[in-house]
Amino acid sequence: MDFKLDRNHLLQQELYRKFAETEIKPLAKEMDENEAYDMGLLEKMQKYGFFGIPYSQDYGGAGSDTLAYTLCMEEVSKIDASSGITISVHTSLCCSGIEEFGTEEQKQKFLRPLVDGSKIGCFGLTEPGAGSDVAGAQTVAVKDGEDWVITGSKIFTTNSGFADTCLLFAVTDRNVPAAKGMTAFVIDLKNTPGIEISDNIERMGIRAASNCIVSYDNVRVSSDRVIGKVGGGFKIAMNCLDKGRIGIAAQAVGIAQGALNEAIKYAKERKQFGKPIVSFQNSQFMCARMQTKIDAARLMTWRAAVAKDNHETFGPYAAAAKLMAAEVAVEVTRFAVQLMGGYGFCREYPVERMYRDAKITEIYEGTNEVMEMVIAGSMKLR
Repeated sequence: MDFKLDRNHLLQQELYRKFAETEIKPLAKEMDENEAYDMGLLEKMQKYGFFGIPYSQDYGGAGSDTLAYTLCMEEVSKIDASSGITISVHTSLCCSGIEEFGTEEQKQKFLRPLVDGSKIGCFGLTEPGAGSDVAGAQTVAVKDGEDWVITGSKIFTTNSGFADTCLLFAVTDRNVPAAKGMTAFVIDLKNTPGIEISDNIERMGIRAASNCIVSYDNVRVSSDRVIGKVGGGFKIAMNCLDKGRIGIAAQAVGIAQGALNEAIKYAKERKQFGKPIVSFQNSQFMCARMQTKIDAARLMTWRAAVAKDNHETFGPYAAAAKLMAAEVAVEVTRFAVQLMGGYGFCREYPVERMYRDAKITEIYEGTNEVMEMVIAGSMKLR
């Protein structure tokens, strides 16, 4: 058992850290204020291979692994959680479903441009009336000759405002439970008639990320757009979410570490009662406690990533890491604001934004309560 990163992972970590500091940090506050992602920054991340890290070079990816991807997610999210979720949804959700369940022809046609930096992906699963209850989906796909006609609406579709490709889930058989009657489709968002994308949904956090309602009005797609088997979509969605939770855990770790770093930096400079506030034992003990919790969440995230890379069962590990890391992110960012007092509450400092961003990690890609269900299920308590 080795808890150290090898040389290659350390070099990758340093690359991600430098990019986040030099390219993302100068734009993070402005993007949050404008509630819009900087397309120039998006293009740079595509150019530098941030959207194909764990995918084979055979398809144009970086040829690295899930652990490297978590390192990227943490370093980017230390600076800007909106950038983190932009990478995560593309990588963990959209690309992974095509990579694992698509045919070789589909991988060459749809996966390659996603992981080589040519296109951006999104994931259409959540609906206005179907969040945690995925089986309650109302979007339908009806067979019409050799084509499928899709009608319905998806909400909170991250990246949809600028994405090229969507991995979409629709009910194809109402006569069986949704777990057996849902099918996955790969959709071209920009060139398919009948698709309408709303303006960004106004949100508390990750405000720079693109997050829209995508409506499908009799959208016709050919049968080669079906990923996996007809009726196998629910399994694909759950598989993608298992992977996605590793990325979100890493995002939460990054938010927490970034907030603590900012708070400590401030506390070393801020003087009260004649000395820096970091010199007070209460401040030191709380910083020590917060760092300990971050380290624990990070190691849990790495455990899930390595289990996936080793082709072991990783779903419960991913759920546990996300549950732990999300709770830590909310706690640490709250502490960072408190340690900085009134200045922590001001938008001049990034901890205010980090505090807002942290909350969503307890909600998307499975709420904390759903994570507890997944973990309890793996314990065979009944």
